[in-house]
Amino acid sequence: MPHRAHLFSLRIANALRESLKESPYNAGRFGKDLIAGITVGIIAIPLSMALAIASGVAPQYGLYTAMIAGFLIALTGGSRFSISGPTAAFVVILYPIAEKFGLGGLLIATLLSGIILIIMAFARLGRFIEYIPESVTLGFTSGIAIVIATLQLKDFFGLEFEYPETYVGKVQALATHLPAFDGASLAVGGATFATLLIWRRFSTLPPHIPALLVGVLVAWLLGMQGHEVETIGSRFSYLLPDGSQGQGIPPILPEFVWPWNQPGADGQPIGLSWQLLELLIPAAFSIAMLGAIESLLCAVVLDGMTNTRHSANSELLGQGIGNIVAPFFGGITATAAIARSAANVRAGGVTPVAAMIHALVVMAGLLVLAPLLAHLPMASMAALLLLVAWNIAEADKVVHFFRTAPRGDVLVLATCLGLTVLFDMVIAIGVGIVLASLLFMRDISEMTRISDISGYRRLVPDTLPQDWKVWKISGPLFFAAADRVFAELRQENRYSRGVILYMDGVPILDAGGLAALMKFLGVCRSHGIEVRIADLQFQPLKTIARSGLQPEEGVLRFSPSLKDALEQLPASAG
Repeated sequence: MPHRAHLFSLRIANALRESLKESPYNAGRFGKDLIAGITVGIIAIPLSMALAIASGVAPQYGLYTAMIAGFLIALTGGSRFSISGPTAAFVVILYPIAEKFGLGGLLIATLLSGIILIIMAFARLGRFIEYIPESVTLGFTSGIAIVIATLQLKDFFGLEFEYPETYVGKVQALATHLPAFDGASLAVGGATFATLLIWRRFSTLPPHIPALLVGVLVAWLLGMQGHEVETIGSRFSYLLPDGSQGQGIPPILPEFVWPWNQPGADGQPIGLSWQLLELLIPAAFSIAMLGAIESLLCAVVLDGMTNTRHSANSELLGQGIGNIVAPFFGGITATAAIARSAANVRAGGVTPVAAMIHALVVMAGLLVLAPLLAHLPMASMAALLLLVAWNIAEADKVVHFFRTAPRGDVLVLATCLGLTVLFDMVIAIGVGIVLASLLFMRDISEMTRISDISGYRRLVPDTLPQDWKVWKISGPLFFAAADRVFAELRQENRYSRGVILYMDGVPILDAGGLAALMKFLGVCRSHGIEVRIADLQFQPLKTIARSGLQPEEGVLRFSPSLKDALEQLPASAG
């Protein structure tokens, strides 16, 4: 079907090719992309650093991700408006990896996830995004938001402790150390957060830079009063090629380094072994699954904003390429970011060139602004991510969902949210999809009904022979419904001579339904009840034909229509 071709197509740089094919790429279109790219690039600089810190690595690795993966995914992917880079959704996965395996383990997991994404692209799995229920996506994104917000409270309040591994342990540790909060950090974080909220109310321009400037100003004023606030420069350091040490972010481009030569949790090169790969593959699969879901959901949102179509599998291919290449230059996991992508559309971006320009702006920021970025307070970065967490939580949407959705969907959302917070996002998605599927099958099975239409003169105009009945079956005869339906038919026709099963309302007959039908026919044969099946639709007819079920004199007969079945009733019975 042409309108669904975007779900099956796969070619490298699909979005760039399609956008350039629509009309010549002239100065006017480039001007729009340039403005949008600069706008989003300015937004991405502080966000990329904050998300890298939240993921457990130094801030420059977030910039490397936005530069390299952001450029490559835009160049090779399938969504023309998507802006890729580090995103908040990955924090819940990447932070434990960085804690346990260090930067090297995180980069290897990212590399493996890129390979999985490419396999998913060539397997044409992009189309399956439409089978993930809204209750599942809302549940795990809200759970992710809760975890992210929890992780930021330590820096927001200026607390000094190490987070335990479990979420419950994190909350307990926060509660224990909260009385020892640092007033200066809280003032800086509060001023930054307040600016973020106020700026959004009175201006359409992005609030990130003004809010961070307010945070820097408040930190400077407090510093003059003797209240030091931790900054990027005071927490992070780096070594230059000449052996000298600097504070903050190195103002140089990343170098090519094998991911397994990067430091592990002990500070030594992590190395490469089969045992390490076995430990990282589950995490890589989690990263790939979330990356696929988030990037394709982002593309769907952008399609709705722009009335365009993305190529799902081509986008997975681009995401895979970006996540394979970026780790060799220190880039962590990247995927499409909905907020930055929406900003790209609102700023006037028209082709993937805007996303490539955004990557170049981030690179320029690294080279030019690194000394200034070192002065950003950690509390301000935490405030920035608290707002990000609030945005991805979509609290108003969740509340509306709880008020209006069926109870089964509410149960799925609550389950996904709780499992994401307490255990793992992949577990949450897996359980959520299974639970949603079971509830859906229950609802569909309840739609399958039987009704006695023997006396319905519009369909059965003449009186039936004695002890004959006509039953209309409506709904899919699949494993979850068929046993119940045919059990009811057995109960209702214990003393019948014959029954006509009018099946024009049965669109599907699966293996379970066929087995239940065969069992029903066996019971009827043993009791001398003749069965006539009328008006089969194509799929049930095909299933019965493949099963080898044949008409049997006095037991089973097929009729193309109900009228034909009625006309062939035995005359002696009338």
